[in-house]
Amino acid sequence: MSLIYLLAGEASGDALGARLMKALQAARPELDFAGIGGPQMAAEGLDSLFPMSDLSVMGVLEVVPQLVRLRARLRQTALDIATRSPDAVVTIDSPGFALRLLRKIRPLGIPRIHYVAPQAWAWRESRVRSFPGLWEKLLCLLPFEPAFFARHGLAATFVGHPVVESGADRGNAARFHADHGIADGADIVVLMPGSRGNEAPRLLPVFGATIERLARRFPGIVPVVPVSAPVSEIVHRAVHSWPIRPIVVSAPEAKYDAYAAARAALTKSGTSTLELALAGLPMAVTYRVNPITAAIARRVIRVPHVAMVNLLAGAPLVPELLQEACNPTELDAIVTRLIREPAAASAQKAGFPAVLARLRSPEESPSAAAAREVLKTLDEA
Repeated sequence: MSLIYLLAGEASGDALGARLMKALQAARPELDFAGIGGPQMAAEGLDSLFPMSDLSVMGVLEVVPQLVRLRARLRQTALDIATRSPDAVVTIDSPGFALRLLRKIRPLGIPRIHYVAPQAWAWRESRVRSFPGLWEKLLCLLPFEPAFFARHGLAATFVGHPVVESGADRGNAARFHADHGIADGADIVVLMPGSRGNEAPRLLPVFGATIERLARRFPGIVPVVPVSAPVSEIVHRAVHSWPIRPIVVSAPEAKYDAYAAARAALTKSGTSTLELALAGLPMAVTYRVNPITAAIARRVIRVPHVAMVNLLAGAPLVPELLQEACNPTELDAIVTRLIREPAAASAQKAGFPAVLARLRSPEESPSAAAAREVLKTLDEA
């Protein structure tokens, strides 16, 4: 029996890891798993070494208070890998922690696979100089990434983006209306504050104030907030004081039903933008971090857009309201436009298929392609 050690540090990585585990088990049922993950990976049989939420930190200054804990978790994970001596280690995204782990376990001689390429093409391209020797295989979700890494002498494989197999495009609007007693024609707005404990608290107060404004124009508005385990308590505590109590959903099926029923969405940047595009739901992307973190980011980011949808479209397909623009006045205005002006919503919907086409693996599902590459590494070891 072969043992594969997996590491995911946030909700999107947990989803990737769960799909990868399912694809690996479909190919080789005898495989065993260990490592760190969230509830979706647990459902596939992973007993996490410690709570995945311990690693869910993003930003520059935001990381500083957590450094002691993160270093302790790094040592603990490396020791667990050394003790278990798995046949391969697969780290999923979370480059701040994952790449340090890959470097630390290099002397063990265990094959290492990093799934989700570090976005060095977006910021601090000089980081690429530190990548040689960190992994035996790099799996990319975006079609332009292998060419970028090839320019730096690093091999990489495009496997496709698992969001295209998430089911986000199969939501049932009628079921959502029925489950929550919502009248036909109600203006439903999805609000996605993020899955990290340091990002949701920054967005939730802005979302609450935005809904208060929107309610004046749309008296029957129904806000919906999808949550993941790491921020569930934070979200429930925050929305308790909102003037209109939102529907909070956590199951993927309920979230996708909400997408199908909604008129518009406000979302933090990240994989959620691709989910919404797959569902055909018009959106605005927003984000807010510590001002010092934002100032540093402005100096090092080298891409014209933050939203993945816009990067893949090569144009500002969806609005981006970041930092100072992440305020109730501007968010209210853009959601109102998406609801009231059919042309604004239609323009986004018309651009989504081309974006999604770039995320598909040419021969098989993204998870199956990733599993094939992991198994190839096992067989070559």
